Amino acid sequence: MGKVILGVTISLDGFAEDSKGSVGALYPDLEILDNTEVLKESMRNTGSVVMAWKEFAMAEDPDWFAGNYEYQVPIFVVGDKLPKKHPQETAELKFTFVKEGFERAIQQAREAGGEKDVTIIGSAITTQQCIKAKLADELHIDILPVFFRNGFRPFEDLGNSPIQIERIKVLELPAGRIHMRFRFIK
Repeated sequence: MGKVILGVTISLDGFAEDSKGSVGALYPDLEILDNTEVLKESMRNTGSVVMAWKEFAMAEDPDWFAGNYEYQVPIFVVGDKLPKKHPQETAELKFTFVKEGFERAIQQAREAGGEKDVTIIGSAITTQQCIKAKLADELHIDILPVFFRNGFRPFEDLGNSPIQIERIKVLELPAGRIHMRFRFIK
């Protein structure tokens, strides 16, 4: 069975979103990132994706995911909303909307992804919820050389108990992006 990987991108001062909830400034290098071995490896190893409604809704047109999103795998969207119309799908990319929370979505994603990894696309709140519930095996963090100075931090409000992790890998990517991988010690 694959791992559950929680991925989040943050500013140098630790924000996953600016004060308006936007992540745009954290991805000025998307075309470059698409060609890195880090993303190619993640795409090869990912059998399914879990994301919150907020991440799904960032696409102005939900039909955009089909054929365009880097992960052409089953996607499980967590939230209490449903889209006005079911988004376009491909033979590989299918959408499932899960109202029962991240734990249920990860169970379904594991079944759909088989032996491959489940990748959780994390915003600040998604990251907090998944860490508090101990749902992930690994944490992958990308850090961009930008200061937001305010916004939403993914590593606040995680409770009072220490969370033990161990470093697996640190890589420097183009455009000043730093990629770090940690394993949660359970």
